[in-house]
Amino acid sequence: MDQFGLLLDGFASALTPGHLLWALVGVTIGTAVGVLPGIGPALTVALLLPITFRLDPASALILFAGIYYGGMYGGSTTSILLNTPGESASMISALEGNKMARAGRAAAALATAAIGSFVAGTIGTVALTFVAPVLSDFATSFGPPEYVALMALAFVTVSALLGPSLLKGAASLLVGITIGLVGIDSQTGQPRLVFGIDSLLDGIDVVIVVVALFALSEAFGHLLTGTGHSTVQPLRERAILSRKDFRRSWPSWLRGTALGFPIGSLPAGGAEVPTFLSYSVEKKLSKQPEEFGKGAIEGVAGPEAANNAAAAGVLVPLLTIGLPTSATAAVILTAFQSYGLQPGPQLFSESGPLVWTLIASLYVGNVMLLVLNLPLVRMWAKLLTIPSYGIYAGVLVFATLGAYAAGGTTVDLLILCALGVLGLLMREAGIPVAPAIVGLILGPLAEQQLRRALTLSEGDPSILLSGPITVVLWSVVVLALLTPAAGAWFRNRRRADAPSPVR
Repeated sequence: MDQFGLLLDGFASALTPGHLLWALVGVTIGTAVGVLPGIGPALTVALLLPITFRLDPASALILFAGIYYGGMYGGSTTSILLNTPGESASMISALEGNKMARAGRAAAALATAAIGSFVAGTIGTVALTFVAPVLSDFATSFGPPEYVALMALAFVTVSALLGPSLLKGAASLLVGITIGLVGIDSQTGQPRLVFGIDSLLDGIDVVIVVVALFALSEAFGHLLTGTGHSTVQPLRERAILSRKDFRRSWPSWLRGTALGFPIGSLPAGGAEVPTFLSYSVEKKLSKQPEEFGKGAIEGVAGPEAANNAAAAGVLVPLLTIGLPTSATAAVILTAFQSYGLQPGPQLFSESGPLVWTLIASLYVGNVMLLVLNLPLVRMWAKLLTIPSYGIYAGVLVFATLGAYAAGGTTVDLLILCALGVLGLLMREAGIPVAPAIVGLILGPLAEQQLRRALTLSEGDPSILLSGPITVVLWSVVVLALLTPAAGAWFRNRRRADAPSPVR
């Protein structure tokens, strides 16, 4: 059966009343948490993981995908009205969108962001429909050596991509790998890193780790730094676009989509690079470049489209090779595993109906988001008036209840608090927590594949470079490690060669 037939089957499942309800709940929650500063989709999915265990896998994943897409939409509202980007990819929207809001054009800024998000999200989902199965078929040829090289590439790129520096990202990754090794070794039966505590013999529940590092550490951080006060730009009209604004916006939407999806699909992609590239392209192509920095609508339309197209692109490596390239994708990977599903080459063949239902629900969710965002934008703007202390008090309550529901013991709560403090210390040191989740999930898998490879070769490590795919992957790993160092060396040389200022 071709992809159109599989997608139609997915729509038949996604359009059932139950799945439509969960899609609506997901995009509504996602939009709300995208609007609220500091509450992102990664934290929300982490909080909801324990309380969605009773749902069937399709409903839960549709809910989480709706939260993911909704968070991308809602983040523009915060950036435009509050000048507070919830994530680095929304910085450009804050730069130009807030200038438009201060000039009384908040409605136009919000409208171009919402429609651009819909256009980019839909085109990105179409591309996902056709690219993901092809890449998955290619990845089915991977053996243990290829998987080891792929995991190494994942570790390096995630460390560099999800952290301010490769060293801090690697430190976070090492924390996650260490936590993932706690428990009984599946091959030797020996306990590892349990320190005589019987409760740790089964390992530490992934859900507890995710909730602690994302939710608890975020709440603790706000407790230390204070909530602060912000002024919301007033919104007195509906989010609509004039004909002139539409003519200026639609080419930017298409260009942003063309940049966002391919870069987001790369293992080292992410949303930051395409949004900044889109802004640069729009500024160069604009007939009114003097408006940039003062509230140019193209500076909102292009980057927002690139951001949402990249969000669709991130699902390509996640579904096909099990590689998360964003914090939210790392938490969604945890959601897959909590239902006994492992994203990767076998996912489309072993769980095809579920995957196609999920992809079909993305189309449905995009339409729902457009309907929710344009008419109800004033309601979303009112969420910005909720005090931060109320938000984070709720986060602490739900995090504790969720962790207790996942394990059901007092020890789980103690582990939750300990890991929450660890997450706080990591944040205070500038160490990102997302690579730790990737290390927690992929570390044991990498160990398992490495042992299989060495068993096949009877201990000969040369098997790790035995094929063209492994050579290419290891070459990319080396380049990823050397590129930051080379860039720093060239920058230092330029500074050293630059003439000193004359006094």
